[in-house]
Amino acid sequence: MKKIIAVVCGGDSSEHDVSLRSGEGVYSFFDKELYEVYIVVMNKMSWQVKTDEGNIDIDKNDFSFTLHSRHIKFNYAYITIHGTPGENGLLQGYLDMVGVPYSTSNVLVEALTFNKFACNQFLRTFGVSVADSVLIHKADIPNIQYQDIVQQLGLPVFVKPATEGSSFGVTKVNTLEELPAAIDRAAALSKEVMVETFLQGTEVTCGCYKTHTKDVVLPVTEVVTFNEFFDYDAKYNGQVSEITPARISDELFERVQRITGMIYDVLHCNGIIRIDYIISPEGKIFMLEVNTTPGMTATSFIPQQVKAAGMDMSTVLTDIVENQFQ
Repeated sequence: MKKIIAVVCGGDSSEHDVSLRSGEGVYSFFDKELYEVYIVVMNKMSWQVKTDEGNIDIDKNDFSFTLHSRHIKFNYAYITIHGTPGENGLLQGYLDMVGVPYSTSNVLVEALTFNKFACNQFLRTFGVSVADSVLIHKADIPNIQYQDIVQQLGLPVFVKPATEGSSFGVTKVNTLEELPAAIDRAAALSKEVMVETFLQGTEVTCGCYKTHTKDVVLPVTEVVTFNEFFDYDAKYNGQVSEITPARISDELFERVQRITGMIYDVLHCNGIIRIDYIISPEGKIFMLEVNTTPGMTATSFIPQQVKAAGMDMSTVLTDIVENQFQ
């Protein structure tokens, strides 16, 4: 019998609509000859499965639903939520409790990688180069000494929500006077704000997945944005040039791939991830962020890299699902 797959998208973050697009992309990639696939949209406590008969509520007791008197319990969840609850461990904890395997890493790994500051500091101990940064708790904002931050990190800096995606609430700050508003903007989306030294260089990104029988590190993509940085418009409104394979030396290309595979192993990841980097003019590779539920529309980085590797997304998804049942 076919395994019944839930492609879970939506979620409660600012990237809800982006996640819906990723969900449609993943659904289109799945081999329907092998799997019975449904899209499940989560929005707060509303969990609904999309069917030809309309949307049907999910029974949260066992992650199932009923269609034409047939009780359908999902065998597997492919998570494409960007942000909470699919990228911070909350949904993974629920699925562990009801006994449904899933496509991402476990609760601990998801919680760690979701917090940019915590993840950077953890990976720094394994020799991964990251930008210098400071963490600000929302409750401490009234007492911030902005000059001290600038003195420590210099200018420009990036201000980011520490526990949110990278599409919203991110500001490049060029002057001291711009810093308070940027921190407030990030704090509107996250209880923790990260202020990070600006890194000049070439931005690249690299996908990876591993199974019991395969270690797949995908080709590196170069990201050339027409904006000041890789913001929402650059990502989703075409204001960027994405070049796969990246126009970097073979030595740098292989180093980026090697670091990506190493980080995957250090974190004990599961499923497909994507890691973003800046390569300095001197050739030093700085990790920016680990994405454990990367975008999966037809034009997203991962499908581009899979195509460049001479593979197809259907096979990749089958690899990832079947790995959970070996």
